Amino acid sequence: MSNLESRKSTLVIPLMIIGVVFFMIGFGVGISGFLTPALRSAFNLTTGQSYLVTGAIFSAFVIFGRPTGWVIKKIGYRKAMTIAFFIMALGMFLFVPSSKAVSFPLFLVALFVGGIGNTLLQGAVNPYITIVGPVETAAVRMSLMGIMNKLAWWMAPVFLGIFIDLKDVQVSDIILPFYIVTGIMFILGVFVYFAPLPEVKAAGEDEEDEATESSYAANKTSIMQFPHLLLGVLALFFYVGIETLPMASIIDFARTTFGEVDNLQSYAKFVTLGLVAGYVFGVITIPRFVSQTRALISFAILGIISTLLLIYLPGKYAFYALLLASFSNSLMWPAIWPLAMKDLGKFTKVGSSLLVMAIVGGAVIPLIFGTIVDAVKTTEQAVVGNYQTAYWVMVPCYLFILYFAASGHKVRTKS
Repeated sequence: MSNLESRKSTLVIPLMIIGVVFFMIGFGVGISGFLTPALRSAFNLTTGQSYLVTGAIFSAFVIFGRPTGWVIKKIGYRKAMTIAFFIMALGMFLFVPSSKAVSFPLFLVALFVGGIGNTLLQGAVNPYITIVGPVETAAVRMSLMGIMNKLAWWMAPVFLGIFIDLKDVQVSDIILPFYIVTGIMFILGVFVYFAPLPEVKAAGEDEEDEATESSYAANKTSIMQFPHLLLGVLALFFYVGIETLPMASIIDFARTTFGEVDNLQSYAKFVTLGLVAGYVFGVITIPRFVSQTRALISFAILGIISTLLLIYLPGKYAFYALLLASFSNSLMWPAIWPLAMKDLGKFTKVGSSLLVMAIVGGAVIPLIFGTIVDAVKTTEQAVVGNYQTAYWVMVPCYLFILYFAASGHKVRTKS
């Protein structure tokens, strides 16, 4: 067996384990996307207030994003993932007293605690999958993980849909499914602790490694001296926002477009189908036919086009432009992350924590979207045109990602 074949075979088990981790990350996000319209109905919230659901989760990334780098540096990737699952289990368990008290603020607290665990998990698992293999195929590994992640996005609302009727939301119905999810999270934490996951380090990450003397990071004294990373953080902020927005808004948009039809939660599958199709495209084509950089440029342009279709087409056709937008979003995370993490050396874990903080875009962009919907509507209930106006928020996000893909990440080589 050649060295390359041997290395690929040794990656199989770690990739399978990390695939499970990515699945559970997606499951948590999928639950929040489902709860946005559910809690809005249960507590008579405005559209803007309902997006506090995603805000509660993603605000944890800003507050605890930076400390995750310190935690991971102290205990390593595997133990960090274990602790993250235990914290997420606690967050899921807190849904039970929140449901019994019928308290929206308590729901937000539960979501925030779960967000803390998600923050630590993201900070550990994303750099791990980036540096566990060759950097030129990082986008492929990320795409494989993305398939697992986004399948969970679809399964989460389907799972909750067994217990909750969107047409007659009863918060008491949430108790049983969240007992189940709590148990799953706890078991996964124990599983990861004993799993055969090797500890890995990026090139030059070890400060005692003499190789750092010749690396890009050798003479750097602060993470702020990596402009390509800082631009990557902003690109990731915009990306996570426009990736989360379709999941958070699609049920409301479907309701205004098609009316109160059966199984509204099934519309969530359109977002997942677009993302998974894009990930499969990435696995097949990168880097065999297209580099991860060129793929990012192409998909950013496609994102702009799909958003304009979403805004200008009649509602019943515009709805399906969300699928095209999701397809264009698929390869952005896999491409942005390795481009931003390039040549960080001993600053790898710190850089990862900054990128994790950027995930707060998943709270900010949907919240801006919901606020715009409330601001432009002229009737008690928002109509299709109100949502289409609010979707303009996606255009500048795609434009900045396009800049980062075409030029921004290259500032590293110009300095």
